[in-house]
Amino acid sequence: MTHDHDLVLRPTPAQITAALNPPPGRNGGDLVVETLAGLGATTVFGLPGQHALGMFDALRRSTLRYVGLRVENNAGFAADAYGRITGEAAPLLLSTGPGALTSLAALQEAAAASAPVLAISSQIPTAGLGGGRHGYLHELPDQSASFRGVVKSVHTVRSQSQIPSAIAAAWKSALTAPHGPVWVEIPQDVLLAETSLPVVTAMDATPDDLVPRPELTALAADLLSKAARPAIIAGGGVIRADASGKLKALAEKLQAPVVTTFGGKGAFPWEHPLSMQSWLEDRHTTDFLEDADVLLVVGSGLGELSSNYHTFQPRGRVVQIEADLGKLESNHPAVGIHADARLALQALLETVERRTDASAPERVRDLLAKVAARIASQDLTLEQQVLASVRRALPADSPSFWDMTILAYWAWSAFDAQGPNTMHSAQGAGGLGYGFPAALGAATADPTRPVLAVSGDGGALYSIAELATAKQYDLPVTWLIIDDGGYGILREYMTDAFGRPTATELHRPDYVALAESFGVPGVRTTPETLEDDLRKALSTPGPSVVVLPALLRMFAPTHLG
Repeated sequence: MTHDHDLVLRPTPAQITAALNPPPGRNGGDLVVETLAGLGATTVFGLPGQHALGMFDALRRSTLRYVGLRVENNAGFAADAYGRITGEAAPLLLSTGPGALTSLAALQEAAAASAPVLAISSQIPTAGLGGGRHGYLHELPDQSASFRGVVKSVHTVRSQSQIPSAIAAAWKSALTAPHGPVWVEIPQDVLLAETSLPVVTAMDATPDDLVPRPELTALAADLLSKAARPAIIAGGGVIRADASGKLKALAEKLQAPVVTTFGGKGAFPWEHPLSMQSWLEDRHTTDFLEDADVLLVVGSGLGELSSNYHTFQPRGRVVQIEADLGKLESNHPAVGIHADARLALQALLETVERRTDASAPERVRDLLAKVAARIASQDLTLEQQVLASVRRALPADSPSFWDMTILAYWAWSAFDAQGPNTMHSAQGAGGLGYGFPAALGAATADPTRPVLAVSGDGGALYSIAELATAKQYDLPVTWLIIDDGGYGILREYMTDAFGRPTATELHRPDYVALAESFGVPGVRTTPETLEDDLRKALSTPGPSVVVLPALLRMFAPTHLG
């Protein structure tokens, strides 16, 4: 009898010769880049540092494309976007201590948004590991501890022979649902030492499938088939699993209205008769969802933003499909199905019974009319005009990346993404500075279509140095900066809460002149000329900046009672 584990791939004569005669001049860094190439990586992001020079020296002997940013956090945001766009694990090369720690905010966003980022950092020399105070440059008592609460998995290497397996294990972890960032750290001396190990060839790191339990999908299918008023909340897990087509087929089979979370923008067609769009920060939508007798939640933990700030209280049965075990039933009791969204939706498609419900599209139309009437009563013409101009100027298949700024808050609810995996924001972790470096990562992944970044002036100052990156690599990113002279949304929050803002006002540099100093064309626009200026910038090769001086306001919240 032969078992699968008895089967061993025998090396060919050519492989044996190559293994016995590795090329000279290689070091531990070569094992890193060879492993990445063997896993299928083509592009790496990062920033060099003294301890990491072994990895960066090895890049010149590899076929990997290197894209270097100016701040580690921004390099992390670029890798995050590359992972979101391609679905591949995006390698991020970092140095020890300050360099590594500067990436933490980006890795938190990748974790919140389930973006597969493979961060590989150097470490102090092996002799310093273990928490002793040896006084090495960049030394931390336990560097990995700083990342353990942020990433999916941590892998510490102590010898060159461990490098390929550690990176392969991290790669598999990053791409097993739910996707997410992972951390590998390798001591400086291990990276720098000459190696006689054979060249790393193809590595097997196939991610595990997260398959739903059949008894749970059978129960969920029965509940949905017999429901009188089913509804669906589609989150970012639908996007990450590439399951938008299956979601649409299931919604139509059940005649179930669908609302997408802000992380799930584009998971369901905006103008579909069953589309409630994305108006989750609206009490009318909350009421509609609470009235569902069976609510299917796919790829969302129903967190703060997806639950209208935890005011949502479902009255019917909830079925929750979620790949992140920690989010399953974390906010509401449910039939919890721990599974990849694509596989679970396929199982439901095969087992639910077709429903007929002529009232469903009418109820959706009534809901959207109530939402529109609420917004129309608030004198927010400028904000709607600006958002509509952006939508008309942006090609339908072009991705957009939004910083934490008032126009992005509008876009979460009111922007038609016009397709899955095209609109991304930092709403997962909520940090500033995401939009522009993330757009650079997306343009690196696919330079054949223009990419839009949207920032406020406060967020723009976090990543202004990356204009040098955009110019150096000639990336087709148009950066729209809404300049209101401060942290606009915080100004609103403080004024509402305390009667006046504090620490929200900023000196206003000339962003057009700043862009031009980097060799990037810039233009100052108005709400009336925004659409034309944005369309022209997006259609011009290479990077560009469009600055809109405007004071935008948010629509009134409905979660404060």
